[in-house]
Amino acid sequence: MMKERPRLTTARLTLRPFHLGDAQEVRRLAGDREIAATTATIPHPYKEGMAEAWISTHQERFERGEAVIFAITLGENGTLVGAIGLELSKDNNRAELGYWIGKPYWSQGYCTEAAQEVARYAFAELGVHRVHAWHMRRNPASGLVMQKVGMKHEGSLRQHLLKWGQYEDLEGYGLLKSEFESGLRRGSEARQNQREVPDNS
Repeated sequence: MMKERPRLTTARLTLRPFHLGDAQEVRRLAGDREIAATTATIPHPYKEGMAEAWISTHQERFERGEAVIFAITLGENGTLVGAIGLELSKDNNRAELGYWIGKPYWSQGYCTEAAQEVARYAFAELGVHRVHAWHMRRNPASGLVMQKVGMKHEGSLRQHLLKWGQYEDLEGYGLLKSEFESGLRRGSEARQNQREVPDNS
């Protein structure tokens, strides 16, 4: 019996398992050269069958406790806008966060919204101690997502990744469970204080 993969929701998004019916849209979005250019593993050109092969690994990797991968979709109509996932290290009780958003959906806050919910899932439901992530230095927008989730910059790796014949510098971020929970408490207290302040307007 297959283990059921999680489904998460936010104000605007549904994060669900990929299925083979998504393959054509994955190929269209991830096949954009600008998407592949700032990720370590997305190939270019994105050939026929690659999306199906990738999606077909998700269930087995989830059942082995290696990864949890979500399709980022719009809650209002189910449109696929990107992907987000966690690479799990059970021995170290940590997870590496990775994501991409299709170019038509950039600059709308979808990645940050998805990343915040996946971080919550990692800490609250998987019980990991730490979530970390990397981005290419020339892709600062990805780093802004990490910062908005509450991650702290932990260091740089110079010319660490060879991408299309060019050595890339990487910037690393991390977030501990205690820091995430502290941030939630501060946010809850701030909202409570706002409710208690009388409106004299």
